[in-house]
Amino acid sequence: MGNRFEGKVVVISGGANGMGAEEARLFAREGAAICISDVHVEFGRETAEQINADGGRCIFVRADVTSEEDWASVAAQAADAFGGIHILVNNAGIGGRSGLDPESLSDFEKIMAINMTGAYLGTRACVPHMRKAGGGAIVNISSIAGFVGDALTHPAYTASKGALRLYTKAIACRYAADGIRANSVHPGLMPRMLSPSGQRQEIDAETLFAKEIEKIPLGRIGRADEVAKAVMFLASDDASYITGTELVVDGGFLAQ
Repeated sequence: MGNRFEGKVVVISGGANGMGAEEARLFAREGAAICISDVHVEFGRETAEQINADGGRCIFVRADVTSEEDWASVAAQAADAFGGIHILVNNAGIGGRSGLDPESLSDFEKIMAINMTGAYLGTRACVPHMRKAGGGAIVNISSIAGFVGDALTHPAYTASKGALRLYTKAIACRYAADGIRANSVHPGLMPRMLSPSGQRQEIDAETLFAKEIEKIPLGRIGRADEVAKAVMFLASDDASYITGTELVVDGGFLAQ
């Protein structure tokens, strides 16, 4: 166990599984107290229990990121349990290849609500607590889709991730005087952790994504811990003069 985040309280949306859960585990190992939120209650409780069993401090709050009331509850419970909020990771999101109809307005609005509005609501709920703490850090999980289009991906996914990238820059400027930094992380191809129905699934990623992998200079898909470590860097004092920018974690895909 390290102490890089000793005394810090971290809120992570979509923390029950996948990248969010890995972020929670790594922050906890570095001394942070964690509040994870998610709509997947079973997985969320399981992740929190594992972190606590390993000597960390973690609570789980069931929350839908598109709900103002749920975000208010997350922020209040995190602050009540641990004394404040210093770091927010807007990690929750829905993918762009989940069987959603690109011609459906309701599917478009669903993706935008989860991927973009959820980050806005999370920021709005947590910033007052960061101000009380004298500053903080926000890390928004976007995607390489925030830079480029893709015919196979739902247009709303690209739109939401591009919007999140620029939203991050806007709040970096808005909250700089409060000592709050904001940056975005842009993962490339990552293994899917949940099926569209919310069930855990094992997939042969190397086969499923064979054609996409051919386009990645490093020749493989990414790992959840590689994204989590990028998030931790941006949230840490090591990044104290970094705000309003992007960190791409994509194996070199966008470099081509």
